[in-house]
Amino acid sequence: MRDLAIIPARSGSKGLPNKNIRFLGGKPLMAYTIEAALQSGRFDEVMVSTDSFEYMKIAKQYGASVPFIRSEETASDHASSWDMVREVLDCYSKVGRHFDTVCLLQPTCPLRTAVNIIEAYQMFEEKSAVAVVSLCEMEHSPLWANTLNEEKSLNGFVSRANEQPRQALDKYYRFNGAIYIVDIEEFMRDDYIYREGSYGYIMEKENSIDIDDEVDFRLAEALLNKKI
Repeated sequence: MRDLAIIPARSGSKGLPNKNIRFLGGKPLMAYTIEAALQSGRFDEVMVSTDSFEYMKIAKQYGASVPFIRSEETASDHASSWDMVREVLDCYSKVGRHFDTVCLLQPTCPLRTAVNIIEAYQMFEEKSAVAVVSLCEMEHSPLWANTLNEEKSLNGFVSRANEQPRQALDKYYRFNGAIYIVDIEEFMRDDYIYREGSYGYIMEKENSIDIDDEVDFRLAEALLNKKI
C-alpha cells in the first residue's frame, strides 16, 4: 500500500495561541508527531498541512514534507479536518501522486508513539478495515454525568440502576485524537468513517493526551518528564 501521513498544523489556535510550535521538552509540539510518523517507517510521505510559512520551516527542519500551503478556506475555524484531507489529496493528485491510505496525526497528541502507529496499521490490515481510529478508556463513566437545571438540583442526576461502584459499570471509550487511518477509496465514496468496517485501536491513557488548553499542556509536560 501507498500510505500518506497528514499532520494538520494551522496557525490560528485560539485556546492556546501557536500551540503547534510551542516548545514542549525542548522541541516544538509538532516535532513529536513528525518524529513518531517517520520512526514508524510506515509512510511513503509524511507531510504537514499548514497555512503558515513559519510552521512550514519548522516542519521541514524535523523531516516533514510541506509541498503546498493550506488554503484560507480549510484553515478557517469552520472547516473540518476532513475538508483539509480532501484538499491535500486533491493537491497531490494534481501532481500525479496517489495513495491508498491516509493517516491523520494531530500534533496536539505528542505522546502517541511510532509503536502506536504501527499497531494501528496492523489492525487496519488484519481486519481489511475501512478505517481505524484510536481510542482510550474514559476517565469517568458517562453514566455518572448529566445536565443541571438552574436550581442545580441532583434529583434524577444518576439513575438508581447506575448507582453502583465504578468497577461494576461497563467500560466506555472516547476518541483521543491521536490516530485516524482511512482507506482513501472508501473515504472518497463516503467520508463518514464511523460505520461497518471501522474499528477502534485502544491506547493507554498516558499516551492519549490531546492538548487543547494550558492544563493539558502542563499535564503533557509532566508525563513527558516522567518518561525521560
